[in-house]
Amino acid sequence: MSSSSAVVKTDVVLVGAGIMSATLGVLIRSLQPDWSVSVFERLDAAAAESSDPWNNAGTGHSALCELNYTPQTADGGVDITKAITINEQFQVSRQFWAHSIENGILSNPSEFINPIPHVSFTHGADGVDYLRKRYDALAGQTLFKGMEYIDDPAEFTKRLPLMSTGRDFSDPVALNWFEGGTDVDFGALTQKLLNTVADGGNVNFGHSVTDLKKQSDGSWMVKVVNLRTKQKTTVHAGFVFVGAGGGAIHLLQKSGIKEARQFGGFPVSGAFFRCTNAELIDEHHAKVYGRAAVGAPPMSVPHLDTRVINHKPGLLFGPYAGWSPKFLKEGSNLDLLKSVTPFNAFPIASIAPKEFGLLKYLISELAANSNDRVKTLQEFVPRALGADWELITAGQRVQVIRKNGAMSGALEFGTAVVNSEDGTMAGLLGASPGASTAVPAMLDVLERCFPRHFEAWKPTLAEMIPSFGHKLSDDESLFREVWDWTSKVLELSSTPADDSVADDERRVAAPTPV
Repeated sequence: MSSSSAVVKTDVVLVGAGIMSATLGVLIRSLQPDWSVSVFERLDAAAAESSDPWNNAGTGHSALCELNYTPQTADGGVDITKAITINEQFQVSRQFWAHSIENGILSNPSEFINPIPHVSFTHGADGVDYLRKRYDALAGQTLFKGMEYIDDPAEFTKRLPLMSTGRDFSDPVALNWFEGGTDVDFGALTQKLLNTVADGGNVNFGHSVTDLKKQSDGSWMVKVVNLRTKQKTTVHAGFVFVGAGGGAIHLLQKSGIKEARQFGGFPVSGAFFRCTNAELIDEHHAKVYGRAAVGAPPMSVPHLDTRVINHKPGLLFGPYAGWSPKFLKEGSNLDLLKSVTPFNAFPIASIAPKEFGLLKYLISELAANSNDRVKTLQEFVPRALGADWELITAGQRVQVIRKNGAMSGALEFGTAVVNSEDGTMAGLLGASPGASTAVPAMLDVLERCFPRHFEAWKPTLAEMIPSFGHKLSDDESLFREVWDWTSKVLELSSTPADDSVADDERRVAAPTPV
């Protein structure tokens, strides 16, 4: 095999072929078509790590059902701030996808997005009380109108037959039901977006980025190796985005940018039960989220999750948390150790005593056997049998540890954009809500790294995203237009909110940019 070297130049390098890089690539190709774009992915397929629908991504996080986005406050109320923010972000993604359908960037929306009700589920007096308060706090909000509160066992049985069979309703139950939810196959979506990036750019699979170095002229020297032929390539780029999932930390550290020094990573692995019984799959058509166990990270909220992959419905339950020192599903057992530096060693070490509940939870999960997992599943599916479910390994999630003092750090359960001071490099760290907010996250990258260009891009961005620069949560009329338009173009279910408006009065053309 050849080990010869080559030197190439490009305007933009995107590291990783997941949903983040694919989204950023399409945005750049649309906004600045004269820029050359090169993508390098170490695996042999797009979206094979976190964006794969059988790994983690798939809900279309919009805070309609995920209870970790509506935490209970000390006084017994419910904080909906994060839920509104995340839903707002998802609406931006929906608009971008609808625009992409209308302009030939994407096609056949049912191949990547489908209508699925989003449902929150609790039981017990305390859980029912919480869910009622959550409904009262959200139902009047513009982005959540149409949400239903259900505590009647008969209605519960009608809507969720799989979850009702064998259930003892002397233990009270409650649901927050939103009919207008979606399932998103981010693997299929990523592949479609990358086809546009490849049209005029180039996408390289089986290529690993081994080093990043800043040059005296402000550009970046990116070292790449073809994992099949062993050929090495030196790429000179004006801008680099590191969208390599858990692998982003190592590459950002290698880059030497000051901003990366404040971060460490805490890897959390996991698994799902995947249903193998077609009859059970047909009995359930919803994404049902419960409450996380005490001490569990937000990403471990249990859910019984309908997913549509290649037009075929599937059913997952989980996640069951685990632990691995790997930062990627296909990573190395030395990943965590190699990420420790003199800058983040003490902040990483400071996490253990602060997160005792999390550590206790992970230990209990690691000690669980198959029967324990089935018992957890039976909280959702009372008559579940282990024979109907197979355990599959989920993708790795690397939670951000951010330095907040000389000797201390804080564990964060979200996504964080990191960029160099001069804007020539950016990267994305963290996990949930992740893929669902890819479009606003990548708009954030563009605004941070290309401030002068961004001003000139705004008219085009407003055509792509009619609500650009405005909060839909504060403008019910605009939200109505945007929702109806995206629902029609993406071939989703009818609008659940404001049923007083006749169908023929609803706008279905793309709203005029504000």
